[in-house]
Parts: sequence; structure tokens; C-alpha cells
Amino acid sequence: MKYDLLHIEVQKFIRDFEGNITELALKGSPFENVEIKDLLIQIESRRKAEKKLPTWLETENVYYPPKLNLEQTSSEITAEFKATLVEGKLLADITGGFGVDSFYFAKKFEKVFYFELNEELSKIAEHNFKALNVENINCHAENGLTEVKTNVFDVIYADPSRRHETKGKVFFLKDCEPNIPENVSELLLNCKLLLIKTSPMLDISVGLSELKHVFQIHIVALNNEVKELLWLLKKDFEGNPKIKTINIKSEESDIFDFEWNTNSEAVYALPSRFLYEPNAAIMKSGAFEQISEAFKIKKLHKNTHLYTSESLREFPGRRFVIDKVLPYSKDALKNNLQNKQANITTRNFKETVAQIRKKWKISDGGNVYLFFVTDLEENRVVLVCSKI
Repeated sequence: MKYDLLHIEVQKFIRDFEGNITELALKGSPFENVEIKDLLIQIESRRKAEKKLPTWLETENVYYPPKLNLEQTSSEITAEFKATLVEGKLLADITGGFGVDSFYFAKKFEKVFYFELNEELSKIAEHNFKALNVENINCHAENGLTEVKTNVFDVIYADPSRRHETKGKVFFLKDCEPNIPENVSELLLNCKLLLIKTSPMLDISVGLSELKHVFQIHIVALNNEVKELLWLLKKDFEGNPKIKTINIKSEESDIFDFEWNTNSEAVYALPSRFLYEPNAAIMKSGAFEQISEAFKIKKLHKNTHLYTSESLREFPGRRFVIDKVLPYSKDALKNNLQNKQANITTRNFKETVAQIRKKWKISDGGNVYLFFVTDLEENRVVLVCSKI
């Protein structure tokens, strides 16, 4: 840490600066003891935290790490949700990072043990915990994977890094750092519950093939963008895990749960009166048949993950009224859609949104929603819809 960055006048400059970063870099630092590169890191990282970490932004004397460390950290919203999944007295965060998850775990546990191999990042987190008036987090610049094997905790939490020194960005847990699959059995001997956060890019089947004793998987989306997969493990669990999807929104959250690897049968039909588009968490889960069965709605095609019904249903996703069903033909589209404004979505369709916009001269936006899909009879059609 560069402690000169914490001086009152420097902190005020960082908080108040709203100008052009490039121009500031060319001008140089206005402070004798502060290098311009260090000042730029604080300003850029603070901007990066603006929407993701409002508590840190509103707290005085916070020290920020480089942008990459902030990109890898949980948002406050997902960290707060994560803390609702676990309970107990002692928690070990073996991949502490910037400390956002530890901060929210500390609200639920008597003591949190934060471990981080990066000594500089550990110092930053420890400084910020003091600035945030958190007193029940013990920081250790050590290998958490090694340290937790000599103690027992209610919960051990890990967020393995998806960037490998030699392989670059990786998508298998065994290639992440630390290697959780290689150590999972030993970790489970030292806790009642093991919680693992992984990239939303990780395939659920691949994750289950690498991990043992998974009893729950939480797919967490924020405003319809999947942010995290959370894996809960217990050493005595055998069987199919429960998949729990949540799409967190400002007013209310959409939730849908089902058991992995259980048979469900979708019902199929041509477009009817209403159309349903599952949220991103459900799309990630692959619960396409389960959705049809649970909400009594009919799927448009095996590979078209949209649904229809004659009467309106509650649904964890977007709902539309189908105003028209047009064949995908030159005459139909020229007469009805050309030179119009609309929101476009494709499902199981050969052309991309960009190609369709260019071909039919349809601009973005407005209140019309167009779904270019393949229906049950293998026909390419356009569903002209209004959002409910």
C-alpha cells in the first residue's frame, strides 16, 4: 500500500475528480509524494466500484486495488445474497480477494478468517475493514487452502481464480487456483458446509463431474444477467442436487427450483395468445422441460426455448401478448415490419439479430417486440408481441 494516497487532500482529490483520465495522466500528479500511476489506479478503480460497491464508495479512506481485482470481486448485491445461504459461528474465506464476501459473511458469523496469498491485497482488505468498522474479520496473508486443514469451521468458502498463470482464462475447476476438486474431500473433513463460487460460464454438468457431495447449486442472476454459480457441498450427501435459480431485481426476485437429473416432459404447441421468455438464470439451468410442466405452458419447439399459453400465467421471466404470427417471407415482412422500430430476439433461428436489422431495416427500441423463431412444424416465423 502507498500510504501517501490516504492523506486527506489526496483522498479528496480522488473522490472529487470527474475529469478525463488521459488528460490527468499527461499533466502528471498534483501531489509531490504521489506518483501519477498510483493516483490513476485509485481514480479508475473507484469509478469501477461506483455501481458494484456503493458501501465502499460512500466510506471515507477506502483504498482501492487495481481494476482487475475489482472485476473479479463479488458485487455487494450478490455477496449479501451469498451470506443468506450459510450460518454458524466460524467461517473461513480461503480466497479473500478484495474482501466483499468476507464483509457480508461477517454480518452473519461471530468470526471470519480471511486468507489471501497476495500480501498487498490482504493489506488493502485489512485496511478497508477498519475503515468500514468491521472488527470480527481476522486477516491472514497466507495460503488458505493449507491453513484451514489444521482447524475446523462451520463454513469454508472459496472463490477460485479463473485465470491460470500458464493457461490463461480457464473453464474447468481443476485448472482454477486453488484446485478445489483435488482438495474437496480434505476440505469437507474440516467444515460442516463447503461453499464454492464459480464463473457463470462453467457448465453445470462439468462442475458436477469434478465435485463430490454437491447438494445445492444456486444460479444467481442480477437484472437478467447471470453473475455467479454457487455450489453447496456436505461430506455425507449423495444423490441429485437441488438447482435453485434466482433473478434478483430491484423490486422483487424471480425464483424457480428443481431437482437435477429428474425427468420432466414438456408439452409442445404452435404460438397461442401469450408468450413466455425464461430469465437468464433458468436458461443457464437448462430447465426447459421442467418450466413447461411446472407452469402449464407449452414449448414452441424442442430447440426454441420460448413458451405459449391461451390463458395468462405467473412466470419467472418476461411475458408478452402475441399480436401477430407472421411467416418469415419477403412479402409478409415487407408489408408489416420494414422501416419500423422494434426490439428483436432470435431463438433457434439461422440469422442473427444484426443480420435481420440490416436486411429488413428495423431500428432498435420502441414498444414492439419481435421474436424470430422456428416453430413446432419447423417453419420460420416472426412473433409480433407487446410486453405485459
